[in-house]
Amino acid sequence: MTSHAESQEDLQSREAKHVTHVGAWLDGVLSLAKMIVGLVVGSTALIADGIHSLSDLITNGFVLAAIHYGRQGPDHDHQYGHGRIETLTTLLLGSVLIFVAGGIAWSSLDRLLSGRTVTAPGLWAIVLAGVALLSKEWIFRYTMRVAKRVQSKLLEANAWHARSDALSTVVVLVAMIAAQVGLGWVDAVAAIIVGLMVGKVGWDLLWDSARELVDTALPDDAQRQMYGVAEGVPGVESVHDLRTRQSAGWAMVDLHIVVAKRVSVSEAHEIGNEVSRRLRHAFPALTDVTFHIDPEDDAGEGDPSRFPGLPLRPDVEATLDARWHAHPVWRTRAELQLHYLGGKVSVSLIVGDDIHQPPQCLASQLKALADDVEWLSHVEVLLVTRATSLPAS
Repeated sequence: MTSHAESQEDLQSREAKHVTHVGAWLDGVLSLAKMIVGLVVGSTALIADGIHSLSDLITNGFVLAAIHYGRQGPDHDHQYGHGRIETLTTLLLGSVLIFVAGGIAWSSLDRLLSGRTVTAPGLWAIVLAGVALLSKEWIFRYTMRVAKRVQSKLLEANAWHARSDALSTVVVLVAMIAAQVGLGWVDAVAAIIVGLMVGKVGWDLLWDSARELVDTALPDDAQRQMYGVAEGVPGVESVHDLRTRQSAGWAMVDLHIVVAKRVSVSEAHEIGNEVSRRLRHAFPALTDVTFHIDPEDDAGEGDPSRFPGLPLRPDVEATLDARWHAHPVWRTRAELQLHYLGGKVSVSLIVGDDIHQPPQCLASQLKALADDVEWLSHVEVLLVTRATSLPAS
């Protein structure tokens, strides 16, 4: 099972790297061609579009590095994995795009205000823009398919970056056609629009990655669905304090599960395991599910470690022994069960059938002897026949 998961992860990583390599080669060729032709024909919009393609090439390098390191498993120093490397890379990618966008928009605005004219680019420059448009649209669709398949938010962002390049090429194409018919000023306007589009993509990437870094929860509808899945498991009485966060396109959740008050530890844990299994099945992007079992609903009461606690078994036995040591029920007990409910401790004594008094009467006697113990809420005596063997503790 483990080797299969690892091989699947390796396969996804290789597929993500392959599509990124293809995009990098395409961006390199397009960037060089656009900038050379733009310089030759004097088209600022085409040069700006070439810079946009160059930024795609640079970000492809970031993506390759992030895929390599971000998809590595947990280690001693990164016990939750390396997914945040992808998030940080996306943050850097967005920053670079905003910087590039500002430079393009500023230089183009200066050119527009200066009134410098643009000569007709020629048919072959227009053809180049058309080929670039078709190429970027193809790499967008290819990258997006792989991003969905390998569940990579970074790869999906890179796909949209390619789509933004395709859209900017549409603007450039319109500007070149306008320049061809004598409307040269459209070239500078188109370059400004391209800059704004690049900046919009950069801002979106910055915003999404920043939200992830500050542990923004999953959308409300997703959380409601998680509540429904968890509460549908047999044995679950209610669910509270469900919290979610995201990392590199994956999600993590922790929640409190309320079960019956006196259910065994092993049964309660298996109920939690089933909740975890069903959540993972309903939400394939979940990489970590942490559950806490509660015997009663303590929603809204805060972290119990911040409040005074109740005595544990050694202190409970010592306190009760000081009051019950002379009672035959205490001396002949087969088992002592403790239940921590309602801020107090309930005690159940399991004794043999050689006790010749009603269990309720014995429980009342014991409660009276320990009436001064503030944390003791309830005492019960349970009889077990000698023919019945108690499970080994």
